[in-house]
Amino acid sequence: MSVPRSHGSARWWGLLALLALWELVGRGQWVAGGALPAPSAVLLQWWADRGDYPAHLWGTLRTALAGYVIGNVVAIACGMAFVRWRGAERLMAGVNVTLFAMPTIALVPILVIALPGETPRVVLAALSVYYPTMVATVLGMTQVDPRLVDLVHVYGGRGAAVMRFVRWRSGLPTLLSGLRTAAPAAVLGSLLAEFGSGGSAGLGTYLIGSLGRGNPARLWGIGLTATLISAAAYATVGLLARRVAGDSLPASVPLGRVQAQPRRRLQDWAWLLAAVAMPVLLWWAFVWLMRARGVSEVVLRDPLGLWQHLVASEQAPQHLQVLGMALLETLPPALVGMVLGLGFAFVLAVVTTFWRGLGDTLLPVSLVTQSMPLVALAPLVVLIFGRDWGGTLAITVSVTFFPAFVTIVQGLQLVPRTLDDLVRANGGRRRAWLQYVALPWSLPYLCAAARLAAPRAFLGVMIAEWLATGVGFGNLLNESRGQMDYAMIWSVTVVAVLVAVVLHAMTVAAERRLLRRFALAPA
Repeated sequence: MSVPRSHGSARWWGLLALLALWELVGRGQWVAGGALPAPSAVLLQWWADRGDYPAHLWGTLRTALAGYVIGNVVAIACGMAFVRWRGAERLMAGVNVTLFAMPTIALVPILVIALPGETPRVVLAALSVYYPTMVATVLGMTQVDPRLVDLVHVYGGRGAAVMRFVRWRSGLPTLLSGLRTAAPAAVLGSLLAEFGSGGSAGLGTYLIGSLGRGNPARLWGIGLTATLISAAAYATVGLLARRVAGDSLPASVPLGRVQAQPRRRLQDWAWLLAAVAMPVLLWWAFVWLMRARGVSEVVLRDPLGLWQHLVASEQAPQHLQVLGMALLETLPPALVGMVLGLGFAFVLAVVTTFWRGLGDTLLPVSLVTQSMPLVALAPLVVLIFGRDWGGTLAITVSVTFFPAFVTIVQGLQLVPRTLDDLVRANGGRRRAWLQYVALPWSLPYLCAAARLAAPRAFLGVMIAEWLATGVGFGNLLNESRGQMDYAMIWSVTVVAVLVAVVLHAMTVAAERRLLRRFALAPA
């Protein structure tokens, strides 16, 4: 759908106003004593450093692109398999959440030792894009009109025909939205891997090397360059979405109430045990493969080694106490940050639905929050919000906001126009449309946004603690990396994954109750 001229002009005028305000604030050094430089200063510094950028830019771009392609291919294939064979989704549920919840900053030192060259950066970029794209694939292909599925069955079509003629076409807009969300995530994943990989080329490497020079303009130049990469990828996929999907939206509303399913407690427990066992088996397989390649047992801990560290050894009570105290410092701000990030994303998504010009203006700002390396933003965040809960929540909201915002906007934009016309014909205003049509229709997308935000909130708090606050799980991980205590690194990683899985399970349970209440179960 083409954007009206008024929307386009409002977007550019809004961006110019933001740049002018930023220039004024930067020149006056009104924020954090100059930690926020003026755009003109950033541009001049970038021009002075222009000779440094080609090698670093290509170093980040090639690994992010490779991870983006690999991660999305795997995610789409898995999503289609999960839609067609629901047993596969239940079996791999633990693996999916584990891959998404796994703290990337904890994986870097392990992957750098276990994998050669730039492979760790590609792996982390692929892991960063897998879960959002997989969720978008499953969501788009399950939110279809069941009457279309019945029609294909009437004409003799089975699973493959339903996938080709109904699910794939109906789910394409949501899938393309997931691919757009994944683009900045791939850049961020590659940058985080560069922070600990020790490579010679990459924007993350360049950023780390520039931290001690006391030049905020250079740090912002590097960060905004990463943001431009993300914005270009986001815009490219958005253009592809408009070319491929156009204005194709669902033509009718899925009907029918959710039918109560018979409870099979024994079967449910069997699926649950299988889902829990799969990540453990894959963990064992990874450790066995890396040890076969000569990686030391000191670096790679299998489940038995971790059990020995946390339960069976004489120092196990001390290790558990350290983990427990760190967890009590990290978990509360993670829960608050998840709620704030979702709330902010929801409010802004509703506002941009009503005022498209404002949404076009704020989209570049949201891209900055997603793809700007937090190492560059951390000094500014600390100076503005402090090193306590304020700074932690600011970083956590920045990590959780963007995927949730894009997912909610996609749900609101997919509301059929016929329902909008129906509300107007009955004298309803935009508020009535939002309350009685848009929110119930987009409820599955709101739930998907919550599933994306729950594990990322815990990761966001860990990043804040790692960069700024010096407490909690992130600080414990940082100290363990400095001491090369790989047993504690694995312990922090596994406990962080378990906490994120619990948060995800709580979100899924709430989602099921809401969808059953509003009769929006997937077809």
